[in-house]
Amino acid sequence: MIKILFLEDEPTILEVTTEYMRMKNYEVFCAKDAEEAMNLIKNYKFDIAILDIMVPKGSGLDILEYINKSKIRMGTIMLSALGDEQTQLKAFNLYADDYVIKPFSPLLLLKRIESVLRRMQVDKSNDENLNGLYINDDTYEAYYDNSPLNLTLSEFLLLQTLFKESKRAFTREQLILKIFDDSYFGNDRIIDAHVKNLRKKLPKNYIKTVTGVGYQFNKEAN
Repeated sequence: MIKILFLEDEPTILEVTTEYMRMKNYEVFCAKDAEEAMNLIKNYKFDIAILDIMVPKGSGLDILEYINKSKIRMGTIMLSALGDEQTQLKAFNLYADDYVIKPFSPLLLLKRIESVLRRMQVDKSNDENLNGLYINDDTYEAYYDNSPLNLTLSEFLLLQTLFKESKRAFTREQLILKIFDDSYFGNDRIIDAHVKNLRKKLPKNYIKTVTGVGYQFNKEAN
């Protein structure tokens, strides 16, 4: 069953909207302030969070920022009577999936929920191919089950290169060009050293040796 966190401090909106969501067989956990919502996030795993921005004891944006910084994988929809561009941009800069301006139709919100869940299902299908591995191209960080792997830049670029073209086997020379560009002069066996160190940090055997060629990403890592 889909689990939804609903942060809303207006009793009527909270009651009516929750009833609509439960009619769609969603399991809804309600919070009336930011502190209560934070405690729920820390103790339960949700598929999606619907967060009113202006609430007591904090803000829905505070919760959104916590979700983003903690690398918690859930969809997020912001609710607010604030329709100004600055507030919306702040929400989307914190990677909100959608933004709904009050007053809103509960039926429309249900459609927004369905849309976010569909996008999440596509992402989940892609993530399954990684067997728990997640690569953030923007921050040059890699995670396994939301825990950072603490890779060096060279290790990250090596893993990123292999993953992005997982069907391809790379030679050591090709990997050097991807990681160091053509300014590097030295033994191509430096790649072997990086692979050795990277394998020690990876929880699964994500890198396989291709005899006579070099290395390739292993989708069937275990």
